[in-house]
Amino acid sequence: MFKKLAIVGLSALMSMAAVPNVYAADDLKDVRTERNKAEWQLVKNDATRNIKTYIREGDAKRINFKVDAIIEGTLDTVARVHFDINNIKHWYWETLDSRLLQKVSNTEYYYYMQYNAPVTMPDRDAILHAKIEPYSAKKGYMQLTIKAVPDYLPAQGALVRVQEQDMTVKFTPIAKDKVRLEAEGFVDPGGIAPTWAMNFVQRNAPYSTMLGLQRRVSMAAHNGTLNEPSPFVYIE
Repeated sequence: MFKKLAIVGLSALMSMAAVPNVYAADDLKDVRTERNKAEWQLVKNDATRNIKTYIREGDAKRINFKVDAIIEGTLDTVARVHFDINNIKHWYWETLDSRLLQKVSNTEYYYYMQYNAPVTMPDRDAILHAKIEPYSAKKGYMQLTIKAVPDYLPAQGALVRVQEQDMTVKFTPIAKDKVRLEAEGFVDPGGIAPTWAMNFVQRNAPYSTMLGLQRRVSMAAHNGTLNEPSPFVYIE
């Protein structure tokens, strides 16, 4: 989501990225002029990597996103990658900093993210409040609910504070080493954000974040990088 998610939450899992010199036509198209604005529009359908991303028109300040992806890994690994807050910056799109601020309980915490914004725009940061609904056999899934709390900390220098970065992320084991991740949410990046930047992020950040997550989970599974006890619970 800036210099920042993840709605995650999938928390959110979505941030601003530095913009390349050349854009695809779809990236610059104003999604607010398309038909069926109230409905989800499929943007990416990567059958090889099992990632689908969607956008929907919100108001002028919001980036709306939805993700449906398959992650190759156990629920334990996928959950622990999300709970490894200080390393979210290594897989969440254009995140420059991520760190745990407060552990409230085994199922609740606050954390900080800083995002790299497009050229000519100030970088962003966000304070996020996460709540975990652990997996149970009865439900069949774990859920992470993330909500921005912009007033949790004072403004940090020239950074623009993200006003909304709210999402729900549902993790459903569908096989021994496969988890379906479904995320839906919205972001208000705060400050002045031109339409082309909002559209670029809305169309690209969710997909890129899922690619980063898949790589991080694979690395954790093969390298055993998550051997420490998890700070949060993912199963009842």
